[in-house]
Amino acid sequence: MRIYCLKPLSICDTNSYLVASEKGNAVLIDAPADAAYILEQIAFYGLTLKKIFLTHGHFDHVGAVADLVDATGCEVYISVSDKDKLYDEESMLVHHFMVRGYKKYTGDVITFTENDILTLDELEFDVLETPGHTRGSVCFICEDSMFSGDTLFARSCGRTDLPDGDPDAMKRSMKKIYDLGGNLKVYPGHMQLTTLDAERKYNYYLQNL
Repeated sequence: MRIYCLKPLSICDTNSYLVASEKGNAVLIDAPADAAYILEQIAFYGLTLKKIFLTHGHFDHVGAVADLVDATGCEVYISVSDKDKLYDEESMLVHHFMVRGYKKYTGDVITFTENDILTLDELEFDVLETPGHTRGSVCFICEDSMFSGDTLFARSCGRTDLPDGDPDAMKRSMKKIYDLGGNLKVYPGHMQLTTLDAERKYNYYLQNL
């Protein structure tokens, strides 16, 4: 498995990641904005985009989906609990943040729940349902890496004061993450990379459960 960290995109400086298989096929974890840049990076690394896995349905994580699907024909995956956000500009917060130039996605999606394992060639991604930031927020775990979206950040966690946020659900999700085995590398939706051991030790939201 190879992981390529793309530059922060969208007005929210959102992280996204290309995860490549041995065959050179790739999953994109979140698609914030600027499809042209993402396509340039895919070509630069010699990859073929096969799938987009979305950690949740807010605009700053799905903004490039429509253009990327048009360009590559890739599949789009999102939690069954956040599927409606992908089609609804109100619930994906486009209007809340007064986003301009957003291209709505109207194509097919594949939904999943925590019971599913998402695959690409030899890669297997376990789905960890972590509601709190949104009802359908998830983390993806592949080998020794966790893509935590807007659930877990370095020394912080995702907001729960936006529509569909739930502070109590976020606390339960933090406990779920704390109890995971091992010292996973954490690739969050915003800010810098971290590790699960570091967050267990220094993250207030994991220490005060």
